[in-house]
Amino acid sequence: MSSAQRSSLLLAFAIIAVALNLRPVLASISPLLDMIQAATHMTNTTASLLTTLPIFVMGVFAYLGKFLRPLMGEKQGIALGLFLIALACLARFQFVNTAGLLLTAVIAGVGIAIIQALAPSIIKRLFSSHANRVMGLYTTGIMGGAAFTAASVVKLESSTNLSSALAIWAIPAFITLLAWLMASDKTEKTEKKPTTETHQHSPQTNQPSFWKQRRAWELMIFFGISTGAYTVVLAWLPPFYTALGMEAGKAGLLLSGISMVEVIAGLTVSAFTHRFQDQRILLIGVLVCLLLGLLCLIFAPLQLLYPALILLGIGLGSIFPLSLILTLSHSKEPARAGDLAAFVQGGGYIIASLLPLFAGIVRDIFADLTYAWGLMLAGTLLLIVMSWRFSETSYREGL
Repeated sequence: MSSAQRSSLLLAFAIIAVALNLRPVLASISPLLDMIQAATHMTNTTASLLTTLPIFVMGVFAYLGKFLRPLMGEKQGIALGLFLIALACLARFQFVNTAGLLLTAVIAGVGIAIIQALAPSIIKRLFSSHANRVMGLYTTGIMGGAAFTAASVVKLESSTNLSSALAIWAIPAFITLLAWLMASDKTEKTEKKPTTETHQHSPQTNQPSFWKQRRAWELMIFFGISTGAYTVVLAWLPPFYTALGMEAGKAGLLLSGISMVEVIAGLTVSAFTHRFQDQRILLIGVLVCLLLGLLCLIFAPLQLLYPALILLGIGLGSIFPLSLILTLSHSKEPARAGDLAAFVQGGGYIIASLLPLFAGIVRDIFADLTYAWGLMLAGTLLLIVMSWRFSETSYREGL
């Protein structure tokens, strides 16, 4: 194995490690939400902002990706994102109150957004022939971090306290920051071409704006609704089941169980997606699984608990990497692909951020989340209809 290959492999592991740190700050909230609300006296609507705010910030900052690359570069930008995530988590050791939790949610959201704006272009550029697989591993890493967090955070709270359980995720973030700096520095030294900053200034003046392209908007809406389903489950599944009489620890394990199925589904999709010339088969298949899982939550959440977990995990775990892979497939040029991903994720995360807020408002009004699952059901039906438009011919025309 050459030095360049070893450096690329090391960077791939570093990217996966970075991905593992992108959801603990969110996934640590919902299993502990009842305890957080008891300690802070938040309403359900206010509590929903702990998920809505960082997701919304992710959307806003995603549009800054094309400015962040030339301003600070991919290496420094991702490092800054990790630092902000670690800082936000660490601050929760001291500030476990409504204002403190909301402020740290915004700071963490900025950090996550910076990373998510820069990661697609660095993956497309450095792993061009394996970009889909690395992107699949990256998105699977995101879900893996959520799975581990959901499984362990209630036990951490019971063995320490609420503030420690929320703040401990600063440790892996700081460790990953050091690992990222080492791996990216080694990759820079082995690259034959100048570093990312130089590469990103390739002229794109003749390329049309995504704001004027219908397909870019379709990809944005598709990503937004599918990610919205993920965020509603992430934020409200454990509280939904604790309201049905389940213990908080077990409800947290339900979220972890879904996340583990998501990881397996994401890895499977990433490994086999290149074998499907027409990705609509995969898209519709996993969306049907999501549809069936939501029906289980609506009509028999306790009786069909395990089928619901498996179906939701397959649907959510597959549609996230598929939507990003589909987006990147629309552009062969790394910087352009990164800009498209930023456009899609920007509007998509703004759309997605509204859905947990809607669920919190619904819970305050009706003391029940069934209407929220119904909204997700309607959104999934829309996604199935939209999937028919994503034929291989259409997306290989490029954007």
